[in-house]
Order: sequence, then structure tokens, then C-alpha cells
Amino acid sequence: MVIHFLRTGEKRYAVEIERDGLPLLELNPAPGFDARVPHDMMHLIVEAVLGLERAVFGQLAAGGDAGSFHVKNESDASGKDHSRLRRKQKKRGESIRAKEDGHFAMSENATYVCWHEWLSRSHRTEDRNKALSMKTNAAHIWDRMPAADKKMLQDALDRTCDHLDILSEAWSGLKAGQRISVRWPDLDLVEKG
Repeated sequence: MVIHFLRTGEKRYAVEIERDGLPLLELNPAPGFDARVPHDMMHLIVEAVLGLERAVFGQLAAGGDAGSFHVKNESDASGKDHSRLRRKQKKRGESIRAKEDGHFAMSENATYVCWHEWLSRSHRTEDRNKALSMKTNAAHIWDRMPAADKKMLQDALDRTCDHLDILSEAWSGLKAGQRISVRWPDLDLVEKG
């Protein structure tokens, strides 16, 4: 699966999901724009590094829609064909979401903790200041995590921050109309521009 992060405007982005043999999915507009690392990119990295196969991107790879992605309306598909694809995708997505087994919550919690950690390690003063403002919430999330989740996350923090550095650098240099493309689950940067 390849995930395309598209910079659609000054403070807007979209995500497209390309999967073999399945319709192209999109989330447009996508929530949580950030000039350095948009929210969905954070989830992608955290879920891949932690191996959360039933959270957002694992569900998408399995053929689901993660409850928020939609079949992209391609100009060559008739309205009837597009409606049929949407219904089929929604049904498949509901079936896959029913088996998520807490991975969504783990992804949300781990994403916040990793974002805080990454910002706190930054050489940029504004990032470290943002991390300070997040410290209490990050500590609260950390304290509520089960011991096994804490260990898994602690073991993955360095790798997660390394991937954040790489993809943030690629993303932050984009102008409106450009994109980066990342392969799941290995996080290889496939395309930029």
C-alpha cells in the first residue's frame, strides 16, 4: 500500500490510499494540518513502528476504510459504479473495524506521546516550547497506559523519532499542489514533489 500526503493549500492537506486491486481512497480535507508533520502522518509512523495492524493504516491495508476514508470519485467511473464501490467499501470497512481490538486507542495515545517526545528532542526552540505545553497531557497518557504498551512504546521511541525526522523534512519542504508518497508498513519514501 502507498499513502500519498498531498499539500492542498497553505494550511490544508489530503491523504490518498493506493492499494493493489482496490479502489483509491481519500480523506480530503484531512484533519490536523501541521507544517512539519500532519496528524495522519504521525499516525502512519507510530502505527508502522509499533506494528499496530488493526489501527488506521493497518485497516486500510487490509481493505478497510478506517471509518473516515472514502472511495475517491474518479472521473471515468459512472455515478452508479461509484455508488456501488462506496457501499462495498463501507461494508468491508465496518467488518474490519469490528476487529480493531483497542489498536485505535493505542494509536491515539502513542501518537500524542511520540509527538511530545519528538518535539522535546528538537533543536528548534519553538518545538521544545510546544513540547513543554504538552508535557502534562503526555505524562497523563503515559501514566494510564498498561505496562506492556509502555514497554512497547519506550522501545520504539528512537525509531519513531528517526522516521519523524525523515518524513518531516520531506513534508515541510512541499508547496501547495505537491505530495510525498510513503509505502506501508516499511515507511519508505517513494516519491516527493
